[in-house]
Amino acid sequence: MKKFLIRLIVFLLILLLGLAGFLGVRGYSGYREITSQAPVETVVEQVQSSPAFVPYEDLPSDLIRATVSIEDRRFYEHGGIDYIGLARGTLSQVIPQLAQSGGSTITQQVAKNLYGMFEQTLDRKLVEMFIAKELESKYTKNQILALYVNIINYGDYHFGIYEASTGYFGVEPQYLTLAQASLLAGLPQSPGNYQLSDHFQQAKARQHQVLEAMAECSYINESDIETIYAQDVYATY
Repeated sequence: MKKFLIRLIVFLLILLLGLAGFLGVRGYSGYREITSQAPVETVVEQVQSSPAFVPYEDLPSDLIRATVSIEDRRFYEHGGIDYIGLARGTLSQVIPQLAQSGGSTITQQVAKNLYGMFEQTLDRKLVEMFIAKELESKYTKNQILALYVNIINYGDYHFGIYEASTGYFGVEPQYLTLAQASLLAGLPQSPGNYQLSDHFQQAKARQHQVLEAMAECSYINESDIETIYAQDVYATY
């Protein structure tokens, strides 16, 4: 029995390694194909050359902190792929006790949006991972964060933080209040369900989650959550 179990474990390990190798080759092949047609540097330069592009140094720190807190808490620690988050995201699909999670990092979301890879397929996910690794090897964390907030969908046809900030509140991004920044940071998870034009209450509920996440990351005090949440995001100061 003991020998049988050992052989079974060895067989399963070999099977897993073979599967990982197969998926790796498949993903790399797709990655090479898409980036040969549109190199990562070229696509990034197109985004950065847009008149609406807001560089990292002009982004409010509150927006950056809110975004990292709710989207990718280990952003500054991983190299493009958060294997802990990926494992949790996989397990959350089969273990009801775990909160549902997709496991995608901010860098992966940048990769997906840069190349318009929105189809939910394994091949797309594999290619996205390889592009994320290239992004991390060629750009700083600050540059990747700037790319993210400049291309992500904030709902109501507002793509990028400049359109979202001016479109929703009539102010440029650097003038966003913490209340406004935390509200916007929650929208990209599901823009159609959180856009402010017709889902404002859902967006506010999401904002509360963002503020709680910021408190857990020690960016704000827990005692300040309700005060920030109660602020009128449309008020002019």
